[in-house]
Amino acid sequence: MHTISSGDKVLVTGANGFIAMWIVRKLLEKGYAVRGTVRSADKAKYLEEYFKAYGHKFEFMIVEDIAKSGAFDEAVKELLEPAVNGTVGILKSALAYGQEVKRVVVISSVAAVSDFSVYKLLNEDDWNEPSVIEIKEKGADAAGYVKYYASKTAAERAAWQFYEDNKTGISWDLSVLNPSYVFGPPVHELKSSDALGTSLRLWYDVVVVGGQTEDFLKTGLAFIDVRDVAEANVLALENEAAGGERIIISAGPFIWQQWVDVANSLSLPIPSHSKLPIGYPGLADTAKLPVEFDTRKAARILGLTYLNQEQVTRDSLTDFVKRGWY
Repeated sequence: MHTISSGDKVLVTGANGFIAMWIVRKLLEKGYAVRGTVRSADKAKYLEEYFKAYGHKFEFMIVEDIAKSGAFDEAVKELLEPAVNGTVGILKSALAYGQEVKRVVVISSVAAVSDFSVYKLLNEDDWNEPSVIEIKEKGADAAGYVKYYASKTAAERAAWQFYEDNKTGISWDLSVLNPSYVFGPPVHELKSSDALGTSLRLWYDVVVVGGQTEDFLKTGLAFIDVRDVAEANVLALENEAAGGERIIISAGPFIWQQWVDVANSLSLPIPSHSKLPIGYPGLADTAKLPVEFDTRKAARILGLTYLNQEQVTRDSLTDFVKRGWY
């Protein structure tokens, strides 16, 4: 039985990141002990302060280079039942020192599912092979987003291959989550809006800054709130049926104009509400949604439910106002 329960210790890699810090918070709130890895002591200071109320339940380790062979050996060696968000490097450490590890949870992406060039109902059987092929053909000349898609695909393929090659000799199993665009209020350290990650910065630019073209605003993809990603990670640790499964997690498709419309439809009080861009009102009424994911597996195995666009928008704008970002 490859599941964990409240009180067990969980290892979260890159614990100071947008998604990872929400995972740490969710785990601590549910009674787990957490060890987070960060790349420097300086990055750990904010985490120590943010989670100080949990005392010894939260600890951190410095892993300067996650790509270095054996980087996670010490972190895994000392744990009894960690759940791991990482890639092949940490799988190797878990193989070497994690005899009592129960489950490894890897966050991949829907970028590993499709390149979205063809509209179809996408599920966990789909893989983004076109991006990998394009990288092989064009190399450094490939578009930036293609490089990102291909890297996600290759990393997840490698994780599954490592698991299949070694599963007869390990005590743990593997679960992979494939979220769509991740939005929502951040809790990690940010000096300014310029420090936002790619996805959330794009959301901020569309909803708060404005200035995008009509053609751009009728494009989109699919979304999930960062808090739902964190919840999915915990559920993947706790549910036995998640072992050996690839699971798409997504609240649904969108076009960017919809986010603009939602922000402007929110009832007051939202400070600086009148300053929000309006884009092209009515555009969302005629634009075609760009993608569709089959998320029945997430519902069946995890019982996952999702925050909607209004909740994501209200909570994000409220956070940005507190930060003085608009």
